[in-house]
Amino acid sequence: MIDGSVLVLNNLYQAVHITSVRKAFTLLYKGQVVAVDTDFRTYGWEDWCDIPPGADEEIAVTPSLRIRIPWVILLPHYDRVPRQEVRFTRKNIYFRDRNRCQYCGRRFSPKELNLDHVVPLSRGGRSTWENVVCCCFACNHRKGSRLPQEVGMRLIRRPDRPRWHPLVRLALSSPAHESWKTFLDVAYWNVELKEE
Repeated sequence: MIDGSVLVLNNLYQAVHITSVRKAFTLLYKGQVVAVDTDFRTYGWEDWCDIPPGADEEIAVTPSLRIRIPWVILLPHYDRVPRQEVRFTRKNIYFRDRNRCQYCGRRFSPKELNLDHVVPLSRGGRSTWENVVCCCFACNHRKGSRLPQEVGMRLIRRPDRPRWHPLVRLALSSPAHESWKTFLDVAYWNVELKEE
């Protein structure tokens, strides 16, 4: 489990990143982060090591101790808000299109996919969310530098800029721990509270 993923929060308890368990332990040991439990309590390295792991908790074992894995850590001096816009990357395009060729509709592994400009660059197309799609090699070769309708092809879904938070992709693509839900649940943070 030492190769799992850990959610990183800013000092406002907003999710800003996901890191490895190894890196989380290193940062916790150096005092650069604090561990956060499910009740929002924070712990430094010494305090975290003093908490005995429960029977059903995942632990890391070193030659001298058994320690709970901190699934959520907080950067106490980091107050930047998380990025709201999804970066235009190959990985995010594959995620948006669910590794599905946008012409034939079949699902492929990332190694079997390519990116296609719906309106080719040679015809004035641009590299934007609205013009780039996942495409299998066969469909990409068939389409070439032509428009889809010129070769009798149709897009199964019009490409668009994703509207999800960047961390949603990370949380869904890696095994999210149960304790992450509180910090990633949009409704939790956006519901209007009643004044009393």
